[in-house]
Amino acid sequence: MRAARLHEYTDDMSEALSIDDVDKPTATGSHDVIVEIEGAGWCQTDNHVVEGMWTDYVPQQLPLTLGHENAGTVVEVGEEVTTVSTGDRVICHPVMTCGTCRPCRQGEDMYCENVAFPGLTHDGGFAEYLKTNDRAVIPLPGEVDPADIAPHADAGITAYHAVKKATRELNPGDTAVVIGVGGLGHIGIQCLDAMSAADIVALDLKSSARDLARELGAREAFDPASDDIPAEVEALTDGRGAQQIIDFVGADETTALGPEIAAPGGDHHVVGYGGHVHQPSQTLVDGEFAYRGTLVGRYTELQELVALVDRGDVELRTSRYPLEEINEVAEALEHGEIEGRAVITP
Repeated sequence: MRAARLHEYTDDMSEALSIDDVDKPTATGSHDVIVEIEGAGWCQTDNHVVEGMWTDYVPQQLPLTLGHENAGTVVEVGEEVTTVSTGDRVICHPVMTCGTCRPCRQGEDMYCENVAFPGLTHDGGFAEYLKTNDRAVIPLPGEVDPADIAPHADAGITAYHAVKKATRELNPGDTAVVIGVGGLGHIGIQCLDAMSAADIVALDLKSSARDLARELGAREAFDPASDDIPAEVEALTDGRGAQQIIDFVGADETTALGPEIAAPGGDHHVVGYGGHVHQPSQTLVDGEFAYRGTLVGRYTELQELVALVDRGDVELRTSRYPLEEINEVAEALEHGEIEGRAVITP
């Protein structure tokens, strides 16, 4: 089969991956599931994997097939698989978990002590077929196209996971600030609108992204390069500040904004990454302000997100590309030229 593989780390996205012929995976384990990929989302994390940013955090052996936002049709299952059958259309949770370690038994999928992460630690879905397991696959409702929903496997569930944490602290009339209205941010706004009665304020440098934010449910949208964001948030909230901030950018400039616009007891959820947090410890003590990280989400949360999609509450803006154009997609995302999410269709 054909697969897009990383042979060496590089900052040059134009030659990031090569299209190789490799062996098609088979269900050698009793809980294995083989999925014929119909759509695999390209994520900013894929750019970071290409650059080698994950080598200090997870074991990686090159060459590696990337792609962790995967959906398609089941074509083979192991002998003990009972949750799906051949012919079922599924979305794949990003990680394969053991189910028996303590974090798994607590429902904390991302903390599994034996986790395998296709596209990050194991071969992923930028290929014609993917090997995963029965603890990762979620059957799709009949009308849902796997290629349309594939990015929800990471982008969607990550945005949903952050929003779900934020909504626990949001009451009607509170304000939530969303920073970045890109591939994750446009999902986050819709989840906030569906799951809370908070007033949503969006921040993005692009006028088209701010227009999209208003279309998807934001009360206001501002340009952080030209607007005085602390003053705007103060005016909108009668001086109280934003109870929750969801940062889909994670740059130095955006993490620095949190303490300036947060209400007492507010949280700044860091979803995007690549920058740093530079704050004196007193910033966290004064007003009990907190930074909170976000790492994908639970299997059950992906089920919940699929339910929101099926109800029409969350819609992905996607564009599709053949496997041969994968490096062009990597370059375009690196330069901020992808609106919504890019989906590779092997």
